[in-house]
Amino acid sequence: MPKKLVLAVIDAMKPAMLERAIATGRAPTLALLMERGQYTDECVAAFPSVTPVCAASIATGRGTAEHEIPAMNWWHRGEERYIEYGTSFGASRAFGIRQSLTDTIYNMNLEHLSRDVNTVFESLDDADIRTAGTTYLMYRGRHRHEPSVDTALTRLAHAVFGMPTWGPKELFYADLFASRKTPCRSQLGLPGVRDQHSGCVAEVLVEQDAFDFLLLSLPDNDTHSHKYGPFAQVDSIQAADKQLARMMDAAGGAEAFLEDHAVIVCSDHSQSKVEGEIDLFRAFDGFGLRAAQRSREDDEIAVCPNSRAAQVYVLDRANRRKLLPRIERTLLALEGVDIVMRMGDHPDGEAIVRGERSRGVREVRFAPRGDLVDARDARWHVEGDLDLLGLKVEDDQIRSATYPDALGRVWSALRCPSAGEVLASARPGYEFLDWGGAHHIGGGSHGSLHANDSNAVLLWCGTGPERTAREQWTLRDITPMILNHFGVAAG
Repeated sequence: MPKKLVLAVIDAMKPAMLERAIATGRAPTLALLMERGQYTDECVAAFPSVTPVCAASIATGRGTAEHEIPAMNWWHRGEERYIEYGTSFGASRAFGIRQSLTDTIYNMNLEHLSRDVNTVFESLDDADIRTAGTTYLMYRGRHRHEPSVDTALTRLAHAVFGMPTWGPKELFYADLFASRKTPCRSQLGLPGVRDQHSGCVAEVLVEQDAFDFLLLSLPDNDTHSHKYGPFAQVDSIQAADKQLARMMDAAGGAEAFLEDHAVIVCSDHSQSKVEGEIDLFRAFDGFGLRAAQRSREDDEIAVCPNSRAAQVYVLDRANRRKLLPRIERTLLALEGVDIVMRMGDHPDGEAIVRGERSRGVREVRFAPRGDLVDARDARWHVEGDLDLLGLKVEDDQIRSATYPDALGRVWSALRCPSAGEVLASARPGYEFLDWGGAHHIGGGSHGSLHANDSNAVLLWCGTGPERTAREQWTLRDITPMILNHFGVAAG
């Protein structure tokens, strides 16, 4: 029987900040894992590099086109409404708090996440591996769970929602679901309390030998970084490290724990500093913009800001060919917009990326199955201004340090059935205002295609291959590593 395995996801952890926390002695548990295991500071996030999209890639091993979670805020064509997973309290309020929570807690997993892909929990559940998870956006599994009614808060939540869900064998989700009694409380997922809740649950599960695989979610680093900026992460990484130590202490300390457990640590994306805002609503005021709670027959577009990325959906299908270039020009004229992406009209499929540069608007077009090979061994046909995406070609190899895995991520995002027709990525330092008018100026944010947001941490100990087994690691590699650890075939 292989070792038990813990996947710890430290939300938004920036590789440079992890290395600083270790160098200053603030993260001794992570330092031990790095010393004993393998590490890369360039595990590439999904695009858009926002938490629901990245969490779906971590949990399924698939790209955006396959798992079909396109963004934090997006337009549901079938239901003709916006989906808002909680970009900010103001954004959730714009669409109705109850609806936003229902979409985030239930619909994201049970309706929006593609049924054509398995989560890591579903694949392991099918193989009779004992699964467990703390509060994480992606939790879909094979086991039915009823809402908890252990506290006054959970009884209140039960009165509002009161619906069962399907998750791993042991599911703990913001006190709403708790598959066994513990002394652990998260105040319904209150920021600043969530890591402690996860650490408490992990401690209990280790003491009771209740799992073979545990997804340990440590999300407070993201909240801390949004407020104080990405270069203030050492404190929040130290707090996450303490919860990892708490889990290991339940087995008698790190040495004893690692005798029986393998560990993978990752972040879902990074963060970059925000100094300016981009107001999509003002920019598209001349369009027939579908407002949050108002439906009109002449709605032309739906606008979906996603922190440092954005999507625009064409609702007036009859005028699609006229609207697309107008949308593109409007985005490119905005200060802070870096690149704009859409599919072209080529019958075999072709992605078009445009950006405003010193020489005017530049363009690069690409499609799969060409003569150039990227760092993931995918083949591409590319033409146009390669500098737009920082692409370098040498001996039929195509690479970009500025926009890692750019071709694969853009292609997958554009081919996602639930994505908008036009996607945008912000320049470093800029963020799109959300539906509540919120921003993170003075703090940090993420979402873009740029390396600042996209290069995440991947660290593994007691499992997996050598770091050199892949030239470029991505979030999509994590679930296959877990399944391979247990000898389970991908679903």
